[in-house]
Amino acid sequence: MKLAKTYDPKEIEDRLYKKWEDNGYFHAKVDKRKKPFTIVMPPPNITGKLHMGHALDNTMQDILIRFKRMQGYEALWQPGTDHAAIATEVKVTNALKEKGIDKRKIGREAFLDYCWKWREEYGRTIITQLKKLGSSADWERERFTMDEGCSKAVEEVFVKLYQKGYIYKGSRIINWCPKCQTSLSDAEVEHVDQDGFFWHINYPVKGEPGRFVEIATTRPETLIGDTAVAVNPDDERYKDIVGKTLLLPLTDREIPVIADAYVDKEFGTGCVKITPAHDPNDFEVGKRHNLEEINILNDDGTMNDKCGRYAGMDRYEARKAMVADLDKLGLLVKVVPHTHAVGTHDRCHTTVEPMVKPQWFVRMKEMGEAALEAGRKGDVKFVPDNYIKTYEHWLTGIKDWCISRQLWWGHRIPAYYCDDCGEMVVQKGGAPKVCPKCGGKHFTQDPDTLDTWFSSALWPFSTLGWPEKTPEYEYFYPTDVLVTGYDIIFFWVIRMVFSALEQTGKAPFHHVLIHGLVRDEQGRKMSKSLGNGIDPLDVIDKYGADALRLTLMTGNAPGNDMRFYWDRVENSRNFANKVWNASRFIQMNLDGFNLHDPENKDFRTEDKAIISLVNTLVKDVTDNMEKYELGVAVGKVFDFIWDEFCDWYIEMVKPRIYARDTDPKSANAALFTLKNVLSISLKLLHPYMPFITEEIYCSLNPCEDTIMTSGWPLYQKAAHDEKAEEIYSRVKELVKGMRAVRKDMNVPNSKKATLYIVSEKKAVRDIFEENTSLYQTLCSANAVKVQKDNKGIDEKSVSFVITDATCFVPLAELVDMDKERERLQKEQKRLEGELKRSNGMLSNQKFLSKAPAAKVEEEKAKLAKYQQMMADVKKRLSEL
Repeated sequence: MKLAKTYDPKEIEDRLYKKWEDNGYFHAKVDKRKKPFTIVMPPPNITGKLHMGHALDNTMQDILIRFKRMQGYEALWQPGTDHAAIATEVKVTNALKEKGIDKRKIGREAFLDYCWKWREEYGRTIITQLKKLGSSADWERERFTMDEGCSKAVEEVFVKLYQKGYIYKGSRIINWCPKCQTSLSDAEVEHVDQDGFFWHINYPVKGEPGRFVEIATTRPETLIGDTAVAVNPDDERYKDIVGKTLLLPLTDREIPVIADAYVDKEFGTGCVKITPAHDPNDFEVGKRHNLEEINILNDDGTMNDKCGRYAGMDRYEARKAMVADLDKLGLLVKVVPHTHAVGTHDRCHTTVEPMVKPQWFVRMKEMGEAALEAGRKGDVKFVPDNYIKTYEHWLTGIKDWCISRQLWWGHRIPAYYCDDCGEMVVQKGGAPKVCPKCGGKHFTQDPDTLDTWFSSALWPFSTLGWPEKTPEYEYFYPTDVLVTGYDIIFFWVIRMVFSALEQTGKAPFHHVLIHGLVRDEQGRKMSKSLGNGIDPLDVIDKYGADALRLTLMTGNAPGNDMRFYWDRVENSRNFANKVWNASRFIQMNLDGFNLHDPENKDFRTEDKAIISLVNTLVKDVTDNMEKYELGVAVGKVFDFIWDEFCDWYIEMVKPRIYARDTDPKSANAALFTLKNVLSISLKLLHPYMPFITEEIYCSLNPCEDTIMTSGWPLYQKAAHDEKAEEIYSRVKELVKGMRAVRKDMNVPNSKKATLYIVSEKKAVRDIFEENTSLYQTLCSANAVKVQKDNKGIDEKSVSFVITDATCFVPLAELVDMDKERERLQKEQKRLEGELKRSNGMLSNQKFLSKAPAAKVEEEKAKLAKYQQMMADVKKRLSEL
């Protein structure tokens, strides 16, 4: 198959991806003869759409899986999607609203039917988009967090942990969304800076008329739930009131003053209202002092019946009313503007309320300690390794995990309550037949579902068939590497580690490869609110998937954020064009040529050098990829292909190719080397740019079905040729020096001149004498003379220095002396005029005082430029 004249990613990408899928190249099998390598794909939400974060994350995974597949591993990239409980429920609820359907009226079962239909219609959108990126996941094994197997694993784990005492139902402080009316995990809460106020309020001291304790709060509506005011035990200002009683404003209750080290003496007034039911820190203080927990809010964010005349008001409406009443009572001291971080639900953007509610929790002490130990022992390693500190930080003193959600879409909690006596039974396989306490036969299942993270925490092993001991689980587990962003270490990585250790006795992966965020050109996080997001599909449509993938990996370092620049994408596209055109040149010259294995003596220095260089490249790139230095690796491949191979080696061997009729052996050695070095280069590039490398490789090697199974190149010690590399390097230095002279003197390459190379070292002279044909054409030299001294060289010669030698080119052969002198004199006259004008402006005080500063600086820059140009012209005239 001939390569097309121009590289068109749109023409090849869909065709090649279909070829790969049709031939089952992505499918991994249990094969005990081969070593397994497993990556589990972080499951994108079924509500999701491909964004730059997905593109980077999945590109990195695909690079690793393609690399290992070529190395001969049985490489499994296990894909799947997450049911995304809250996100999906919000989507479906809104879609039903548009049709005039109320979720509550149609009931749970009918709503779930709509959710499953929604999943069937929209839930695979992101999978289709990942395929456009070139992701070579084993789609035949695609899983879903609510499929039968994953659901079975979830139920198994819940029951096991409950029976062990690690899962319990109790009242603790949680994040509550008044709009969605569900508890939330910390991962679903975004902290957004909002403009607000500190309301300073006086609490009267009981029995001491005129004496008050001043507190400052950002949420005055929670005052009704206060059960104490706390001060620091070391605060001399308040030692005499500790143990006294305060009259809680707007209520008929009295609350104590307590001493607790939680209070910062230096912050605010040093007195803190304690509302255990509505603040996580206050909740802990309340536990230490046995304070009552008074919940003042209904689930929809309105004030409940404990709030007197404010009952039924929205929380913010109540805030205004209460502040006004405090002002009337003379208890409002002042209102101070204050900007602070407010927790909001990441889906509906409603301000979240901390609330004490009965929920299901996972006790974290024992499992958290096991996960901490796994990190310290190195059972789980982070790349870069400094992220182990983040991991340990989150696990140190980890709090119990709220796992229940007041949603319908998700894994329903397998807890059943006897309708007759209320006895709770937790078990697998549905409701019990008979109540163990009263013998009743009617049960109601707990209405809550599990936090989405509960099922995704089991992802590395539930996707492989656990709790069954499937062949896939036995062979592919534990997985080798997890690729994920640094913002998800706590929410997902830690939960996978402690869940896997508890359920399988093994860490779920050996390495966690951390990447940063993809930011815009200004370094800002891409977001809808800023309108600076870039759709990866738009980039693919314009430049191709390979160009996007290369851009995302160029300069990429583990753990570091990167900026997305469109000019980098263009550069990646230009690189693809360079590879394509070079490959097409080679293919065109191979066409009709009887290529065969050359004899060793037919290989010239440049052949041996490029073979040695690509051999070293294989060693270095393999080493970088094994260490997950993916950005470093592709940088080396890019530089080798663009610079060493295309710009140097191909240009060096062109004369030999064009002389194929007069010296077929030399042409054969050159073409043989071109094809083999290109094939190796394509293999090294394939994980990063799979489409273009597949098209070119299969075109050059029609007997091979795909580059994916062609085998990763191996370092060959015998191919290393230090002498050839030294000669090659010296020749490049010589050519660069000659080209610099021509550029400096504005001499076209078509102008031939004699090149003298002078060196006292015989070994150096031998190199240039024996390899004249290698560099003469590249230097545009009509003759080359290598000698020991300057004898016979025109004094009016241009010279340049290279390692161990000085090179000379007679000036008269480069330029017409009279014409060049005339041209330079005209340029000198022009520059004299510019200098006079510029000096005049900058010595004019009127200009300096009235002109904008930027204009003055611009003129100074011009003057400096003209002065440098004049110095260069005078130097050249002197030389002439």
